[in-house]
This record gives sequence, structure tokens and C-alpha cells, in this order.
Amino acid sequence: MSNQIETRCVRGGYTPKNGEPRQIPIYQSTTFRYETSEEMGKLFDLEASGYFYTRLQNPTNDLVAAKITEMEGGAFGMLTSSGQAANFFAVFNICESGDHFLASSSIYGGTYNLFGYTLAKMGIECTFYDNDISDEEMEKLFRPNTKCVFGETISNPTVRVYDIERFAKIAHNHGVPLIVDNTFATPVKCRPIEWGADIVTHSTTKYMDGHASGVGGAIIDSGNFDWAAHADKFPGLTTPDESYHGLVYTEKFGKGAFITKATSQLMRDFGAIQSPQNAYYLNIGLESLHVRMDRHCENALKVAKFLEESDKVAWIQYPDLASDPDNTMAKKYLPGGSCGVMCFGVKGGREACLKFMSDLKLVSIVTHVADAQTCLLHPASHTHRQMSEEELLAAGVKPDLIRLSIGLENADDIIEDIKKGLDNVR
Repeated sequence: MSNQIETRCVRGGYTPKNGEPRQIPIYQSTTFRYETSEEMGKLFDLEASGYFYTRLQNPTNDLVAAKITEMEGGAFGMLTSSGQAANFFAVFNICESGDHFLASSSIYGGTYNLFGYTLAKMGIECTFYDNDISDEEMEKLFRPNTKCVFGETISNPTVRVYDIERFAKIAHNHGVPLIVDNTFATPVKCRPIEWGADIVTHSTTKYMDGHASGVGGAIIDSGNFDWAAHADKFPGLTTPDESYHGLVYTEKFGKGAFITKATSQLMRDFGAIQSPQNAYYLNIGLESLHVRMDRHCENALKVAKFLEESDKVAWIQYPDLASDPDNTMAKKYLPGGSCGVMCFGVKGGREACLKFMSDLKLVSIVTHVADAQTCLLHPASHTHRQMSEEELLAAGVKPDLIRLSIGLENADDIIEDIKKGLDNVR
């Protein structure tokens, strides 16, 4: 397979043989038949590869996961039911009660709640850090029971660019992996593994699907992190799993240990599988991802420049703008453009923002982001409404912040609708 991302988007993960379907087939079956009990038993003991129940694995899902793995330059991958499930599995696969991990405070509000509240109920503590933290202050946050570092390539909704290489180096100095959520950038614009990330996650619901048709997530393992070299930190991977007759994942599966454990243990017990139908839709979206991402970025830069010049706009954050504080970082990690998402504030504060949104016609107010249609929301009123004012500010979410996701419509039409909305703000 070609190393070029365009070819991987279209042809990665699946090469049909003579007479086989050109498109990835939908294996819409919960169950798979075997002729002997022994054959089935080998699957349950992880002694053979194959499928027996879609709650764990499905051929359609695995073919699509293989494509995303190729696109990210990883070694192993799996699909999950959502991006939330992907981030949960990625962390929970190496953390257990009594453990600790570090996560950027500039992450999606749902992930913030998952890490800060739900995992805390399971005995796993998360310490949040600012993306601009110094190396010295970051070093102080590590504990003997710290198991990983987490960040987003481009943060949702604050569109901050994450310094992957720097945080990977710090994580590795402490013998733990870096997990990066690459949803907004996609592997078309950035491949975190090339900058030192060990695990990459996605909400495939966003740009990868591209049309708001199916919820899903993905986890990609680079295969680069040596779990056995830090065996005391990762007993779940390096000591016997009694639910599989004492099998040790690192001994049995080597570099495939992380994804195998996440599939055979976590997917077995939680069942957060992506439906084969959604995986099929996802693959269709992936085939045009490279084309769509370029247009998203092109349209977004035009809109961002308009907003930057508007006297009704208090501030704007979009890393492709020369004036953005993360522009230098974007040129390093995202030289071909970042994404179609930006955030800005309307002069007049929260009430002015709500007034602006109520007068839009083309731009939709929806919870979603990063698809073909231009849309926006007000995080303080929507996705982050469970967070206190202090938590909002700590996450970089100002009360007047509007997240704007630029779609594939004509850029002038998008700008005209936004202009009318701004003109109605007094």
C-alpha cells in the first residue's frame, strides 16, 4: 500500500481478491458458526483468531479499523461505539483502581467529565494540566502510580494546538505512554505517532464519518511503547489474566498486547462495539476524507479572516490565522491546515452570543461538530453546561465562547449568514 494519505483513505485496510466485493462487506450478524466445539473453544482461549460474537469483534469493523490504522501509521487498531468509549478504553486498559493519570484541561467537556468524575468513582484519579505548563511544573505532577498522559491534537472547543513531541518526551521520561485524541486534525492533517504519541484515539463520528450519519470511535496503537520494560506499572498487560487461564498479554501477543487486551477483556465486559452498519458508513466517509479536509480548512480560513476583521467580534481563536498564539505550533504539526473548527466571542458577552445564534438561517445550532454542514453551539450553555465557571475557565472555555464548525457549503454563503447574525446584535 502507498504511503500517501490519499491512497490510504481510499484503498487502505482491504484488498479484495478475485471475485470478492469491491466495497467492504457489511457482516450484519451477531453470531458466527463453527463446526466443532474445539474450534470455538480455541477462540475463547485466544489460541486462534476469528469471530464468534459481534459484541467483541466483527469483520466489517476490523477491516475499517485496519484502514484507520494504516492512515495513522499505527500497528494495531479497533473500533468502538463512540469517541467517549475510545477514550475510556484507552485509559482504562492501563489504569485500575488506585492509579493516577494526567490529562490536558483543554479537552472536550464530555471527556473532562469522564476523566474528572466518572473515573474518579472507579478509583482512578486524573490531574488536569494547562497546555502551556512548563516542563518543570509538568514533571512535578507525576506520581509513582501515574500511568499515562492524555491530550488532544486540536482541543475541542478551544482549538488549542497540543505540543505532541514535548509531552511525549516528558511522558516517556517517566515510563508512561502518551495518548492523543486526533479527532479534529484527522490523520490527513496530523499523525501524532510520527511525533512520539503511543496511542491515538478518534471520535469517528466527526470528520472521518463526515456526514453525521453514524456514531463511532477508534483506538490505534503505534506498537512502539514497550509495556514489558515497565512491567511494574502495567500489571494488566504484563501479569496473568485469570479470566483467560493466566494468559499474559505481552508474552502472548507482543506489540499487539494493548489492542488485544482492550478487545478481549474490555470489549468483552463492556460491549461498546461499533455497529457494522456504522462502520460501513464510516468507511464511505474515509474515502473522501482527504478531499473534504482540504475544503474544510480552505473555507474556515476565509470565515476566520472575516470574523477577525469584524467590529462585532471580541476575539477569535483559529490556529491557521497568523495572529493566533498557536500559529507557530500549527505550522509545525499541521502545515497543511488544521481543521474547520474555530471559536470566537461576540461583543456583549453571553447574551449577545445567544442573540447572534438565534438569527442564523444557514448555520445550524446543533450538538455536533466537524461534518459537511456548517454548525455551531455555545459550550457554556450546551456541551460544558455541567462545569462550574471556575472549571470552564480552567478548560479555556470563556462564557462567551462560540464553537463554529465550517462545512462544505460555499464560503461566501456561510459568511453572509454569519454577517446577518452579527448585524442583528445591538
